[in-house]
Amino acid sequence: MRLSEGKRKRMEALANRAGVVAAAAMDQRGSLVSAIAKGRGVSKDQVKPADLTEFKTAVCKVLSPHASAMLLDPEYSLPALKQVARGTGILLAYEASGYDNTRPGRRPDLLPTSSVRRLVEQGAHAIKVLIYYTPFDAPEINEEKHAFVERIGAECATLDVPFFLEFVGYEEGKDEKGPEYAPKKPEVVARSIAEFSKDRYGVDVLKVEVPVNLKLVERARSFTGPKIWTREQAKEAFRKAASAARKPFIYLSAGVSNEEFTESLELAAESGVNWCGVLCGRATWKEGIPVYAQRGVKGLEDWLSTQGVKNIGAVNSRLGAAKPWYSYYASESAAPLR
Repeated sequence: MRLSEGKRKRMEALANRAGVVAAAAMDQRGSLVSAIAKGRGVSKDQVKPADLTEFKTAVCKVLSPHASAMLLDPEYSLPALKQVARGTGILLAYEASGYDNTRPGRRPDLLPTSSVRRLVEQGAHAIKVLIYYTPFDAPEINEEKHAFVERIGAECATLDVPFFLEFVGYEEGKDEKGPEYAPKKPEVVARSIAEFSKDRYGVDVLKVEVPVNLKLVERARSFTGPKIWTREQAKEAFRKAASAARKPFIYLSAGVSNEEFTESLELAAESGVNWCGVLCGRATWKEGIPVYAQRGVKGLEDWLSTQGVKNIGAVNSRLGAAKPWYSYYASESAAPLR
């Protein structure tokens, strides 16, 4: 594989000195509205855009010095860019929040007033897009999603900017965090990684789910039951998913607790897989939402300065086993990738 000069430079801006992506995600929109509304005991329409901007700005101000990059959105986060620490990279989300619920398949859409060019002009070192994806969907659904990703990949290539693709598995009518879906999850993750590793999509970094639910892994600290996997079976699921990757991949936290996500990273390390970092959001700051809802931005900043910093530090301390993103290019540093 080769990487263009522009993409290489921007990737260097997103990773730490070891070449590992230690990024924090703050691009949540619809889910953040719901959580703030719940914390205040009000309806969602009483949560204003200014509330989202205020929350995101506080997170950037306090946590960005501890992250190699921040993932933000152009809808509510642009004022927060001013608070991102010097030397911390910027990813901007391109997709609209949520998905099309008027027809089957959780089909994605892009923000109507955004483009890769505009996101780069707004400060992005890289573009991130989220899709909901399962290889078990009907071919006509997945072909639409494949073409969607191809178009974004081509747009990123034209602007010479890295493309981070996040894919989240699902099964209609099932709880993706429950025991019914669990046996299928490792295959969904592995086959999705294999698909979007193909060069035709132009993806530079895969943002992937942990392939097992630790609450269902025997002898995990997070175990609540029922048992779906032994610890060895869980490690094999990590290896199978990683073996499908032909591009650098990083783990997403998927809204689990900080304790569960850090344990997931420990298991990835035990498995010996070639992961390249994290893009971790709610596992770092979600417990600050009720604090913000009840005590405002000053209370949130106080919480972030203590527990939030502790949480991101716990994630960062597990990144020693991660490999540099450029290891997928058979290189010992980013410099030769020209």
